[in-house]
Amino acid sequence: MKRGKRVRQLGLICLSLVLSSSAWTAEPSAAPDTIAARVQGCQTCHGAHGEGTADTNFPRIAGKPAGYLLNQLQNFRDGQRSYPPMNYLVAYMHDDYLAEIAGYFAAQPAKLQSMGETASAGDAATRLLVTKGDVVHGIPACVQCHGARLTGIEPGIPGLIGLNGKYIAAQLVSWRVGTRHAKKPDCMHDIASRLSETQVRQVAGWLASRPAVDPTSPAPAGAWTTPLTCGSQP
Repeated sequence: MKRGKRVRQLGLICLSLVLSSSAWTAEPSAAPDTIAARVQGCQTCHGAHGEGTADTNFPRIAGKPAGYLLNQLQNFRDGQRSYPPMNYLVAYMHDDYLAEIAGYFAAQPAKLQSMGETASAGDAATRLLVTKGDVVHGIPACVQCHGARLTGIEPGIPGLIGLNGKYIAAQLVSWRVGTRHAKKPDCMHDIASRLSETQVRQVAGWLASRPAVDPTSPAPAGAWTTPLTCGSQP
């Protein structure tokens, strides 16, 4: 009886395979090969046009220099920057594919706005650190690399305006501990390592408290001279 039961079960399985054979032989429907389809994986965290979302863990990527975005996508793919969902998402993407995605988001309007944060009690000292730096401790001013208006510089330096303070602080810590790094000279690692914990919080809060600027686009290449120690792409 047991053998007969097994035979009947095998017969039913074979019948179901025969009936479903058309599903095996049918041509699968191809996904649309469009840029809109390619960036869908980015939109959940970064917004439909890269404008950001209410989740402060993910930055705005719209309007950032294409060279910078491409560099970061490559860093996630190659393990120079560590965030498992991003590492997984771009693990097998070719440079040409990543360049297309970077170009798409770079072309989106930035729509910068203040993060509504309030600067700390150390506002005056922090403003000097951001705009003038600290020569004694070897900390260059943020504006030296990120532009006079802190909106970034083409082709590879991002803006700092319009980012959440917690995100900025987290990135400074990532630079310091090495979960985010660049090719030598890795100036952001050096700079972050010289900042105290208090300075990290104050700089991040001060930048996040800045009002929106217009125009929001990065300064054109050559419009601002960065120090040699910060010549590599961050």
